[in-house]
Amino acid sequence: MPAPIPNERRARTDRRRSVLRALWHGNFKRRRIAPRRTLERHAVVTDWFHAQWLGAAILILLLCTTDAVLTLLLVNHGAVELNPLMDPFVRGSGHAFALLKFGLTAGGVVLLTLLGRLRIFGQTVGYVLYVVLAGYVVLVGYELFLLRNIPID
Repeated sequence: MPAPIPNERRARTDRRRSVLRALWHGNFKRRRIAPRRTLERHAVVTDWFHAQWLGAAILILLLCTTDAVLTLLLVNHGAVELNPLMDPFVRGSGHAFALLKFGLTAGGVVLLTLLGRLRIFGQTVGYVLYVVLAGYVVLVGYELFLLRNIPID
């Protein structure tokens, strides 16, 4: 091991060795609330995200779960799944359908949150979270309308 360099400010132990400690430390002592440089254009330059994005993300995931349950209910009452990629999962195991739907939605929500500060078409990408949330509200409302108006055997 080389001799320590005089006036060295770095600690001998590497703080990045423990992932859990780093996550815990980063959760309560955020350092990057905004980009360090004004011209910084990386996709993720902060470790702080808007609290309303968390609210939108939670609502999206709750509505996604509700959508999966209502879709399975409607299919059991004779409805047809229009999405050709999800149709085999709906006809097969309802568990596989629900897990796949939730996993894809959760991955998309995480990606939108991470890229939320980027600008596209004059708006931040985080704005897309609200569009997705509105889409799920309309979809679940439509499914509730269908469920209420179909004849139950």
